[in-house]
Amino acid sequence: MPFTLPRCQIVPHAESQFAFVIDGVERLRWHAAPADHPRPFFHPLIGPSGTALTRLGHPGAPDHDHHRGIWFAHHKVTGVDFWANNKPPRIRQLNWLLQHESDEAAIFGAELAWYDGHDPSELLRQQILCGVSPGTQPGEVLVEIQTTLTPKAETLELGQTNFGLLAVRVARHLSAFFGGGTIANSDGAIGEPAIFGKPARWVDYSGPAIPPGKREATAEEGLTYFDHPSNPSHPAKWHVREDGWLGASLTRDASLVLERAKPLVLRYLIATHVGAYVQEHAAKQFAAFGKLPAWELVKNPAKHTSWGVKRKISNKDS
Repeated sequence: MPFTLPRCQIVPHAESQFAFVIDGVERLRWHAAPADHPRPFFHPLIGPSGTALTRLGHPGAPDHDHHRGIWFAHHKVTGVDFWANNKPPRIRQLNWLLQHESDEAAIFGAELAWYDGHDPSELLRQQILCGVSPGTQPGEVLVEIQTTLTPKAETLELGQTNFGLLAVRVARHLSAFFGGGTIANSDGAIGEPAIFGKPARWVDYSGPAIPPGKREATAEEGLTYFDHPSNPSHPAKWHVREDGWLGASLTRDASLVLERAKPLVLRYLIATHVGAYVQEHAAKQFAAFGKLPAWELVKNPAKHTSWGVKRKISNKDS
């Protein structure tokens, strides 16, 4: 009987790593936090040139090893620091939930727990759904990330801070300070001073495209990080640095109280692109992302797998 592999696949690797593969090429990898890591993370995100657009750690500061590609963290979780590495709190993957493969997207799901290492007790349960799909040009990918936060207590406060919840450390060659990169936002602002702390629907980091084995750029490429309109802080105020990292600050101006009875759903999109950043193209991507319904896990009646995933249907669609 003829058999055709789906275009988009999830490939498991040792040490609880999962690769997102499109057309036989790995484009992103999930690391489920072995014992020597403080939290799970995504790395590398592979750009259209075949070179990683993300990085582990800071090129010039050894005390920034908590920067792990694309990662979740927060500086003040009911007063506990889940941002830095030199603290007892840890985030651990409890189990993976979903490995969905199709021609349209590879979707991975996992359940995480945030532990207070001082106590130690579980403070927060986090569900992650990450879908990787092809972009409009060869090598481009769309990384859609949806996360649901549910406190173990009736309420839990995420304190006011720039640091959290989803951060991205770009590759050295892409950064504005260490490489040849440029930061731009949805309002047309350029550079860290014009973007830092300002509200925006998205922020882009673009720079030289350097294929593997080469030393010089042959073109440009980059990534655009979108904040979904349904997020409570939208449009987010951004923490961005010329040294190569950016994050949509969830609680920059005020703390946020999570409720166990009403889990918080957050949605983000990271899109890689061939060539220089084009604001009009990013605007179209943002509009399409804003119209996409959220995902929901559904029980799968088939015995070989427990969960499936589908888009939620809003009232106006029904």
